[in-house]
Amino acid sequence: MFSKLAYSVFEQSIKDYHQFDNVDQPINNPFPKDKFEHLLYLKNWIDTVQWHFEDIIRDPQIDPAAALTLKRRIDASNQERTDMVEYIDSYFLQKYSHVKAKDGAKINSESPAWAFDRLSILALKIYHMNEEATRAEATQEHRDKCQEKLNILLEQRTDLSTAIEELLTDIENGDKFMKVYKQMKMYNDDDLNPVLYQNKK
Repeated sequence: MFSKLAYSVFEQSIKDYHQFDNVDQPINNPFPKDKFEHLLYLKNWIDTVQWHFEDIIRDPQIDPAAALTLKRRIDASNQERTDMVEYIDSYFLQKYSHVKAKDGAKINSESPAWAFDRLSILALKIYHMNEEATRAEATQEHRDKCQEKLNILLEQRTDLSTAIEELLTDIENGDKFMKVYKQMKMYNDDDLNPVLYQNKK
């Protein structure tokens, strides 16, 4: 099952990151570059670092100059995240390139890679909500509320994993087909962002 494989890789990435808990810690991807797991691990590592970027930038005491620098890093991370989604979709396009869609086959509103993107973020939510549900210095009321939220996240993981497997089965059987659009992010493009192209004049 692709979803089970992906989730296990996401968990490993999150665990590896938290050995250091440092946004500047270089990635040490344990999977060979020609393996699907390599893409999954890299995808989640980017997500995990960005999760902590978002924590840091919400510090009310952050220096404004440091916040601006961090905002630039978040923008770059968002672009990397989108690039990784496109790489993962390329993997599935190649994997199912031999499949002939049936007459009446339907397109899905979400590509497989964007579904895996959601699963990666969900793995991070589960990890951090579990931390809060078991945090010894927190009140019992806090832990109980977080456990309730954790239970919902775990249910969501089951549902999302099922949806991913059903989507991939439908694509493999020709009942659905993939159509991938390159993400046309405009804010990082010198020719599309008015602030950037006006500064070039």
